[in-house]
Amino acid sequence: MTLRQNENGLSSREAAELLGRVGPNRLKPSPQRAVALQFLMQFKNPLVLVLLVASGISAMTGDAGGALIIGLIVLMSVTLDFVQSYRAGQAADRLALQVAVTATVLRDGAPCELPVADLVPGDVVLLSAGYLVPADARVLQADDFFVNQAQLTGEPYPVEKRALDVVLDQASQGADADLAGHADSDASAQDWVFMGSSVVSGSARVRLERTGSRTALGQIAVSLTQAAPPTAFEMGTRHFGMLIMRLTLLLVLFTLLVNVALHRPLLESFLFAVALAVGLTPELLPMVVSVTLTRGALRMAALKVIVKRPSAIQDLGAMDVLCTDKTGTLTEARIRLERHVDASGADNPQVLALAYLNSYFESGLKSPLDDAILAHEDLDVSGWRKIDEVPFDFERRRVSVLVERAAARRLVVKGAPEDVLRLCTHFQDTDDQTVALDAAAQTRITALFDGLGEDGFRVLGIAWRDVALDHPHAVVSDESALIFAGFAAFLDPPKASAGQAIHAMTASGVAVKIVTGDNERVTRHVCTQLGVPIEGVLTGSEVAALNDDALRARVESVNLFCRVNPAQKNRIISALKARGHVVGYLGDGINDAPSLHTADVGISVDSAVDVAKQAAAMILLEHDLMVLHLGVLEGRRTFSNVMKYIMMATSSNFGNMFSMAAATLFLPFLPMLPLQILLNNLLYDVSEVTLPLDNVDAEDLAQPRHWDMGFIRNFMLAIGPISSLFDFLTFYLLIKLFEAQESMFRTGWFVESMATQVLVIFVIRTRRNPLRSRPNRWLLLTSLAVVVTAMALPFTMLAPYLGFTPLPPAFFALLVALLVAYLTMVEKGKQWFYRQQTRA
Repeated sequence: MTLRQNENGLSSREAAELLGRVGPNRLKPSPQRAVALQFLMQFKNPLVLVLLVASGISAMTGDAGGALIIGLIVLMSVTLDFVQSYRAGQAADRLALQVAVTATVLRDGAPCELPVADLVPGDVVLLSAGYLVPADARVLQADDFFVNQAQLTGEPYPVEKRALDVVLDQASQGADADLAGHADSDASAQDWVFMGSSVVSGSARVRLERTGSRTALGQIAVSLTQAAPPTAFEMGTRHFGMLIMRLTLLLVLFTLLVNVALHRPLLESFLFAVALAVGLTPELLPMVVSVTLTRGALRMAALKVIVKRPSAIQDLGAMDVLCTDKTGTLTEARIRLERHVDASGADNPQVLALAYLNSYFESGLKSPLDDAILAHEDLDVSGWRKIDEVPFDFERRRVSVLVERAAARRLVVKGAPEDVLRLCTHFQDTDDQTVALDAAAQTRITALFDGLGEDGFRVLGIAWRDVALDHPHAVVSDESALIFAGFAAFLDPPKASAGQAIHAMTASGVAVKIVTGDNERVTRHVCTQLGVPIEGVLTGSEVAALNDDALRARVESVNLFCRVNPAQKNRIISALKARGHVVGYLGDGINDAPSLHTADVGISVDSAVDVAKQAAAMILLEHDLMVLHLGVLEGRRTFSNVMKYIMMATSSNFGNMFSMAAATLFLPFLPMLPLQILLNNLLYDVSEVTLPLDNVDAEDLAQPRHWDMGFIRNFMLAIGPISSLFDFLTFYLLIKLFEAQESMFRTGWFVESMATQVLVIFVIRTRRNPLRSRPNRWLLLTSLAVVVTAMALPFTMLAPYLGFTPLPPAFFALLVALLVAYLTMVEKGKQWFYRQQTRA
């Protein structure tokens, strides 16, 4: 197929054919396994494989019925886990599609927004500041086009890219040639841009040459394809799993050795040990975590927060410091140009004219301030022609354009007032006369700037100077000996909900710190209007003067960081993390991307630039702190429900399995058949499936929640022995009161262990008295249904196959007394434990 080599891109038909041939534009397409294969992967769990092998051995030794039931129980358990995890994965994928990065592409000669994955070689893409380069491409047109390609070169400074005059021959035409081999290009090529690079300033039209794994980034497999480092939550669940596995190994080896020493049948002893291991293993933990996080993500989507990385939900719940910009978060982000004043403070149309020229011809990173200048008044600039530009960057904090009219060539500079004023040697007075900028004039102008800031205005400095007619280009060194024209003053009214949201965050244990490029006077004014107390202020220059240790000492007591650049934002976040805080960062600009990476929770907004959205873990569809506060509470709710499962597994469930292992020492028979242990485990798992839906008490949402292995271990040591104590009491009563033989003993203990193990969730799930905390109705119904099923099984036709025998009515009367005593004792133990935790 011959592709049209013009600047209007491909037709929809050509693009569809190419997409089918070359595949989606993904760096490393994730293999999509068939559903059946995903299900079979659930059987790779070593304990499941051991059980299936043991079931086969059982069948070969003549116990076909037992082998069949064991196989069915294993199948049901694996299916339960697979269905829940698969549904969670599907829901997460649907959410991810809502925030997929798109690109502006020319299709059929017209621009349209398409997902980056749908791009193909030959597509013509329009790029501007804040965009990510979607694939390796050749520059067709460029206007002051600077990109950051540190992904490839490690060089942090932007480089300029421009179109070169090249002849498009058949060897370089479109996708067909490039699929055969890479063009002779590298990161230093002036007319090539590469996947993963970000546009810092300017605009360009580029033609894609290589997509997906054929790109330079795909060839060297850089960090974008690597898994993200595990979060504190993921590490915590891993450590918990390892703790349980070690305890399981010890108990299983102990049980196996005791049974061998007592000369019990080897196969039965082996199956008993394996079943015990299954009972001890928190095999539902991955499912509970994934379902709980996905449910949290869905609930947050309803709150207009899209979660890209589900584990970030827990990190959001653990967050105790939020760093945020002022604009759009504390203010409405509806900026208006209110005043354009000269050095005397009088409104001056010349100041507006110069600001308008700069914003009109600026082709790089335009800000809302530029939009406000252009929207304020429609000035005629048709007589002016742009020669060159020095784009804005976050170190200089200014932009300069070189323009020409008739016999005059002029450099117009706009930027941070203190930086612009520092470069000036003269100023324009009220009569537009040029006067030397002496110390007295500088003091007056600085006082004027301070006054505007104290009145809540956001201010830009405007300056200019004429250059020689043969001056060919604008460079940074031209920004000297300037004539100060005046200030453009903007107003961005405070957001009505921001003060309430900050107070809600503070009440929930999250300290809000404002990290902004604005000056401290404007920021103080906004905070005063919102009723936000100012605890301390640090400016960018003060941050620069502090070493890392000194900054760590200061960040705790400061909540306003003003006039800071991107590198300083990063240092502030790192200093807070070094003090043990879980830090969230809310940002939407190019300069926010490093901070979004550094923070524990990177948060951006749907209107943010691509670079920021790519770096963030979650996206707010509304730029509102109150929405984020609701997300914080959802994160804590998610963490609480995961912790309930873990506390169950380490207390009641572990206590029961410990009792079972210990009982082999003094009983002349196995306390439960392997089949009964597996059935016990399956029914227990069913009762816990609805745990992710459970309600959470208000006090559990009041403060940040952190993973604490010490807390989990101490809870196990406090509550687990109570479970074992009542198990041993049950053993004694079954033997002494009912003179139970093997079958009745196993049946009685199966029913007792199921009832205590399942119903104790209603005590453990809350720090309150369980009668004062309302569980989710589905958790209540599934738990009661499981207990009733366990009690009914000995009276069904399945009883002989399961090794059960009907129990006398007196046993159930005893069971009720044991349950009341057990749950009461666990409640007392729980209250004692939390009192000790509070004292500690």
